[in-house]
Amino acid sequence: MDAGAEKTAIIRKWQRQVDAWQGLGKSALRDWVPTVGPFERAFPDQVFPVAALHEFQSFSLSDAASTQGFLSALCGKFLASGGTCLWMGAGGKVFPPALTHFGLDPSRIVFIDAPRTRDVLWAIEEALKCDILTAVIGEVSDVGFTESRRLQLAVEKSGVCCLLHRHRPRNTNNLACTSRWHIRPLPSLSEEGLPGVGLPFWDVQLLKVRNGRPGSWQLGWVNGQFTEKERPQEHLVFTQSFTG
Repeated sequence: MDAGAEKTAIIRKWQRQVDAWQGLGKSALRDWVPTVGPFERAFPDQVFPVAALHEFQSFSLSDAASTQGFLSALCGKFLASGGTCLWMGAGGKVFPPALTHFGLDPSRIVFIDAPRTRDVLWAIEEALKCDILTAVIGEVSDVGFTESRRLQLAVEKSGVCCLLHRHRPRNTNNLACTSRWHIRPLPSLSEEGLPGVGLPFWDVQLLKVRNGRPGSWQLGWVNGQFTEKERPQEHLVFTQSFTG
């Protein structure tokens, strides 16, 4: 091995160790690696980082509903072989029975509402320290960098996945997160080409990813899977929000 190749091998080895400390790659704290969808190829080792903080931003009610649907489907993948999720927010905007459409059993979710942002953030941080949880979904508009750093440190110690949904934030400040996403609704597709409410489709934008490659996908939720699929224009219908 020449000197250049040896240096490259050393750099890659150290990068894999750094990724592991940050919950990235195949050496994450969890001993399970869920297969989630086409977007996982954007991450190191093409593995969705479960021991990490992921930020989702939405700026309209339709974006927020799509984001909640996407998070439900993603969390359903995490809980496919067991586990418990905590869903933390304010206002009770989620309709639990509808989550079964995305493979997420409401009986395995602990829903908590809190009136103040600081209470929501405190509850999220405390939940992330509990390693018997599989994932924590937190819905809060405004988060500072210091607060996000506390959440990330809790995640790195416990291996619990944190999915942070920021609806209409007053500013789009940078957070100490592994990834930043924007989910928007697309016209849905009926399985039989008939009018009515069809399968949900999303425009998935991965705006930021640590040590990975940002990208965008048009995904549908078909037969319990995230699917990239051609959508015949004559069969397009519009989906309704599953939130209440």
